[in-house]
Amino acid sequence: MEEGVVNEILQGPLKDIFDSKQLITNVSGSGNNWAVGYKVFGSQYQDQIVEKLRQTAEHCDCLQCFFIIHSMGGGTGSGLGTFILNVLEDEFPEVYRFVTSVFPSGEDDVITSPYNSVLAMKELNEHADCVLPIENESLFDIVSKINQMVTSGKPGTTVKPESLVTLNEGGIKKKLQEKPFDTMNNIVGNLLLNLTSSARFEGSLNMDLNEITMNLVPFPQLHYLVSSLTPLCTLADVNIPPRRLDQMFSDAFSKDHQLIQADPKHSLYLACALLVRGNVQISDLRRNIERLKSSLHFVSWNQEGWKTSLCSVPPVGHSHSLLALANNTCIKPTFIELKKRFTRLYKKKAHLHHYLQVDGMEESCFTEAVSSLSSLIESYNELDVTKGLPVHDPLRLNIVI
Repeated sequence: MEEGVVNEILQGPLKDIFDSKQLITNVSGSGNNWAVGYKVFGSQYQDQIVEKLRQTAEHCDCLQCFFIIHSMGGGTGSGLGTFILNVLEDEFPEVYRFVTSVFPSGEDDVITSPYNSVLAMKELNEHADCVLPIENESLFDIVSKINQMVTSGKPGTTVKPESLVTLNEGGIKKKLQEKPFDTMNNIVGNLLLNLTSSARFEGSLNMDLNEITMNLVPFPQLHYLVSSLTPLCTLADVNIPPRRLDQMFSDAFSKDHQLIQADPKHSLYLACALLVRGNVQISDLRRNIERLKSSLHFVSWNQEGWKTSLCSVPPVGHSHSLLALANNTCIKPTFIELKKRFTRLYKKKAHLHHYLQVDGMEESCFTEAVSSLSSLIESYNELDVTKGLPVHDPLRLNIVI
């Protein structure tokens, strides 16, 4: 909501991407307070938001879904972001709502981020169709890996000097070493580019966005998908020799390529989608799924829970790429850690008065939110208990002739 932040974008290299008539700003932000974002800005700007959403939706021939891209730790992203989620459900109930949520790290500089995140989580649980959680810590680790490749001086490893990713403030190396927010945001941007590639380019096996929700979300509450991208270096405009195709599939299941701190290989899969771009055949997909299947743990009732997509156009400068989306219980530690951080603050009732002085905000909002998070964690616990149980062949119908 801060005018200065939006004006910076409008004066930068991405200014032509956004329609300035569709932007909504205030003089200041929400002061790291979910209640201000949700209760104050939400009611204040609701009509304006609905009007601008309708204007944009009217231009669509085939409206598939809405993307909400927000951070959970601050006040505006968590509060107004989840308020808009409610508005979308009311105004466009038939249209899927995809949310990309950036979770704060343990060393977050916003003291109230556990409150904001847990309050936002309740809204995500109830009103999102599909959530792609991302952690700042993972994004930073990926940027560090890219930085190592840039500074190692290996042959073929260079950064394009005019990259939009790194801008030109004080040189590329300095930018990567200090606060690499541009590169971190670019990783999220590339996630969305790969996710929407089927809608924008031709392919032998295209996948609609609504198919992701249909195939990867077996229960309404368990709609959190862990994402991984490979090759990572495409994310920071780094030119390095391409990964072998089979290696690319292996990378997608390694913890180093996940956009949250998680290890899906050692947790339980409910379902998994592979969105491949470039010169890849269906036989390549099948071969790699068969190769990897034995090392992955799927729930007993969905052993064949794979969804695949092939888009013939690769990312610029690469022969192929892969986005893996996993509905996997490895997301559970992220939620447990968030609950711990919330409880530490809430036990002391620290900073609570800042929230309770906002009209319409009551202490029950906090207890309901943490109860919703506990219920989600319990759902994952119940699934984890089934890991390792023997898989029985489904009963077949015998027809007597």
